[in-house]
Amino acid sequence: MSTAPQPTSAPQPIWQPGPDRIEGARLTRFHSWAAERHHAPAPDADPAVSYRALHIWSVTEPRRFWKAVTEWFDVTFTTPYETELAADAMPGAVWFPGAKLNYAAHALRWAGERPAEAALLALDESQEIRTTTWAELRDQVASVAARLRALGVTPGDRVSGYLPNIPQAVVALLATAAVGAVWTSCAPDFGARSVLDRFQQVEPVVLFTVDGYRYGGKEHDRTEVVAELLRELPTLRAVVHIPLLGTPAPDTTLSWDDVVAEPAEPAYEPVPFDHPLWVLYSSGTTGLPKAIVQSQGGILVEHLKQAGLHLDLGPGDRFFWYTSTGWMMWNFLVGGLLTGAGIVLYDGSPGHPDTGAQWKVAERTGAKVFGTSAAYVMACGKAGVEPGRDYDLSALACVATTGSPLPPDGFRWVYEHVESDIWLASVSGGTDVCSCFAGGVPTLPVHIGELQAPCLGTDLQAWNPAGEPVTDEVGELVVTRPMPSMPIHFWNDPDGTRYHDSYFEMYPGVWRHGDWITLTSRGSVIIHGRSDSTLNRGGVRMGSADIYEVVERLPEIRESLVIGVEQPGGGYWMPLFVRLADGTALDDDLRDRVKRALRTALSPRHVPDEIIEVPGIPHTLTGKRIEVPVKRLLQGTPLDKAVNPGSVDDLSLLHFYANLAADRAGS
Repeated sequence: MSTAPQPTSAPQPIWQPGPDRIEGARLTRFHSWAAERHHAPAPDADPAVSYRALHIWSVTEPRRFWKAVTEWFDVTFTTPYETELAADAMPGAVWFPGAKLNYAAHALRWAGERPAEAALLALDESQEIRTTTWAELRDQVASVAARLRALGVTPGDRVSGYLPNIPQAVVALLATAAVGAVWTSCAPDFGARSVLDRFQQVEPVVLFTVDGYRYGGKEHDRTEVVAELLRELPTLRAVVHIPLLGTPAPDTTLSWDDVVAEPAEPAYEPVPFDHPLWVLYSSGTTGLPKAIVQSQGGILVEHLKQAGLHLDLGPGDRFFWYTSTGWMMWNFLVGGLLTGAGIVLYDGSPGHPDTGAQWKVAERTGAKVFGTSAAYVMACGKAGVEPGRDYDLSALACVATTGSPLPPDGFRWVYEHVESDIWLASVSGGTDVCSCFAGGVPTLPVHIGELQAPCLGTDLQAWNPAGEPVTDEVGELVVTRPMPSMPIHFWNDPDGTRYHDSYFEMYPGVWRHGDWITLTSRGSVIIHGRSDSTLNRGGVRMGSADIYEVVERLPEIRESLVIGVEQPGGGYWMPLFVRLADGTALDDDLRDRVKRALRTALSPRHVPDEIIEVPGIPHTLTGKRIEVPVKRLLQGTPLDKAVNPGSVDDLSLLHFYANLAADRAGS
């Protein structure tokens, strides 16, 4: 059942691309070319009809579609492939067997065509831009790759980074890929235990690290954490020290400046299409984080499609996404290089010295695409930020959001306070594929609260519990055909059991992602939140995101968390936890306004049983609200069994919920 009343007539879009924008989109040119060369359906005069036909072709003819992608983006295979898709089972799809290529070679091809243009534009909280040209990037990657080879790093070895979002991190990733090794990274705000929970699984042989980082106007020394990492990672052969805070390199480490000072000829190891590129980590709210392995070829073609067609990026464009190296969006941001776009690396707080900081970065760098979190957009609205008035965003064509569903008020705020003629791309995907299942399409209209469409090559469906596809009602997000960037395996999962159980247990042979979605009859997508923490009152399923959107409109509520707890005897307890704005009290009036807002905007079923003030809302290290572990705590699971402590941004907050559960059990 739907989580909210369905409209009786098709809503009007809040934005629609003009004819010039549609005609100039790379997606439009790709469609016409694919129709001529690869039997794609002919474009239609109606962009919505045209895209839907192209999407259907992309998922029903995956061999032709992905062949078209490789040709359109001029993917170079040093050894030709036998076929595009030899086996389409999930898990176990075999893409481009026989092919060899190198991800870094494709990212750096632009150094030959645009050597003096900016490949990297790096800023910190000072907002001063440090530029790395394509030629400089190629040369630094060549030097670092040569040193890795001299250290004995060979294809398949793991190279790790404990680094903020700085140019050296991009260089280290590309150098690792150039030699065929496997990259993995964590942001330096991760504590030692969190890092070790990840890196110890993959046993890196080289570690790139900083001495600390700057955030919120302060310096944060990490030398003690780094020392612990060195003690606890016995497989390390070398450590490369980057003195971000000016600390000299210890005698036992290599200096970054010394490594990049040694010139070397670029060399790229040809590796099979399914050769590991990097290891990403799930939130890991229980047990060790899942160590997700994705391939050089799979990520290459997926990110070319996503950045080049769905975000409309190309040579000379500027691509900015606020992220850290501990989140898959950083890897996705680096993928912008594949299209020839320069990428913007911001190392600092999203709100320092004020909430408008990210808009300032977009202004200073002339970003064409600016990606951020839904939470940041909502924070800007509450803080009264006026980007359209206070910043020169004339180069900006697209504002993209992810991390959580962008509420309808967020859509309205963008069009009222940023620009009325801006393309807003709310996107949704996952670390598991390092890409988007649904999101931006430059030729389609934008409707409030909706993602524009499923992405090309992604057979996205909503399924009911019987495994039947549904339209205009809530269902499980499933993908019924393989995508090239799906994991090739999990690390230390030799028989594939953990991989299988993570995605294919509910619907054998079909990827179940764990989100509730609605696919509308107009082709758009609505994300309702995680299905494994979805509220289910009396058989009616409700997405937590719908409740957050309503509750957090109230200026007194900084953040909220809603949990549905099944009780013995068939009862159901649904508390709403709220973190209040400074100077605000949770009195009867505020409780009544929260309940009235939910009853009016959603339904009486969405009104919580209790509203409880909390000191804070716990999140994963990538900023997602932790719902399932809190639910486990409220069901009586001990804290050490309910959550992996290394996966939480502030473990002390969970003690409140554990104590609440104990008090309820005692009473």
